[in-house]
Amino acid sequence: MSNPFRIKKSIAAREVNSYVLNESLVHSYTPQPGDVALFEVIELGRHKNIQADNKRLTAIFPGDILMACFANRYATSQFEGYVPTEPTEIVEILGAGGAIGIVRTKNQSLDDVEPTRIRLIGYCCHPDGKVINSRFLVQQKVPFTGKLPFPVKIVLSIGSTMDSGKTTTAAHTARGLKSSGKKVAFLKFTGTSYTKDKDLVYDCGADIALDFSDMGYPSTYMCSKEELLDLYQSLLESMKSTCPDYLVMEIADGLLQRETDFLLRDKDFMSTIHSVIFSCGDSLSAFYGVQLLSEMGIRPAVLSGKFTMSPLLIQEVTSRMNNMPVLNIEQLMSGENNELILRRHSD
Repeated sequence: MSNPFRIKKSIAAREVNSYVLNESLVHSYTPQPGDVALFEVIELGRHKNIQADNKRLTAIFPGDILMACFANRYATSQFEGYVPTEPTEIVEILGAGGAIGIVRTKNQSLDDVEPTRIRLIGYCCHPDGKVINSRFLVQQKVPFTGKLPFPVKIVLSIGSTMDSGKTTTAAHTARGLKSSGKKVAFLKFTGTSYTKDKDLVYDCGADIALDFSDMGYPSTYMCSKEELLDLYQSLLESMKSTCPDYLVMEIADGLLQRETDFLLRDKDFMSTIHSVIFSCGDSLSAFYGVQLLSEMGIRPAVLSGKFTMSPLLIQEVTSRMNNMPVLNIEQLMSGENNELILRRHSD
C-alpha cells in the first residue's frame, strides 16, 4: 500500500495500535463483526466525516485511508446494513463511528443520498496472521451472572422508537440524580459506535459514562442474547472502581427492535433493573408502549420523551393515564422528582 496521506483511525478501531496489514485476504476471507481493516475512500455520500479515535469529527476525502471495523447497523431513520457474507472488496460506511458493511435499506428521506463507498485494502492482523477483532481486544469478557457486582440502583431509559428522546431523558435524569450528591454513572448498552450520547450525559454531570464500544463493539445489532448479556456483565464489572450509587442505562432504538425486545423479556436481565423511564414521541405510542411493557411485567416509573415538548400531547396522555407520571426534561433534571424516578418497575 502506497499513499501519501496519514491513516484516519475511527473511534471504533481506537484500541488498535499495532498490526500487520494483510492485503491477500481481501478476496478470500469473509469478515466478521468487529474485524478491523484499512479502507480507501472511493466516493463520498451520506458520510463525509468519521469520528476519529480522539473523538474529533474528521473530514474525509476520496483517496483517504481509514481504519474501521466491520459491523451491522440498525437505524430506522438512517441505514440498515450488514457485514458481507462473502469476501467483498467494495463496501460502505454505515455509521460515522467506523461501522462498515453493505447497506440493505435506508429511510425514504435518504432516497437521493447514497452511502459513502470505500474499498477494502487489507485486514489488520496480529503477528500470527489472525485478523484483529475489536471485541474484547483490551478488556476481558466476564460471563453474565444476573448479579450486580456492586450495590447500585439501575435506571433504564427505553423508548417507543429511535429518536423518541431516550438519550435526552437519560442525560437529564442523570443530572437530576447527581444533584442529590451521589455518584452517578451512565451506560449506553446497545447501538452503533458514536460517542455523542455518552459525551452528552457526561457533560450533564455523570461521574463516568461508558458504552458498548468501550468493550470494542462497533455495534451490538445482531448480537446473540448470550453475547449481549456477557457484554452487560463486563461493562458493569468495569465500573467497580467507580462504584456509582446510580446507573442510568440506555438501550437504543424502540421496544420492537430485536435486541431491545429480548432484553426486556429476559427475567434475569430485568432483575438487575431498579426502575424504568419510558420515552415516547407522541401520545399514541405512550398508550401502546405502556400496554406492551405491562404485558412484559414492566411498569415505567415515569413517561418522558419528545411528546413532553407539547402541552397538548401531555394533556392527552395524563387525561387518559392519570396514574402514570409524566416528566419533561426540566422536571427530570431538577432533582425534585428523584423519588418518583426511582420507583421500582416491578412494584
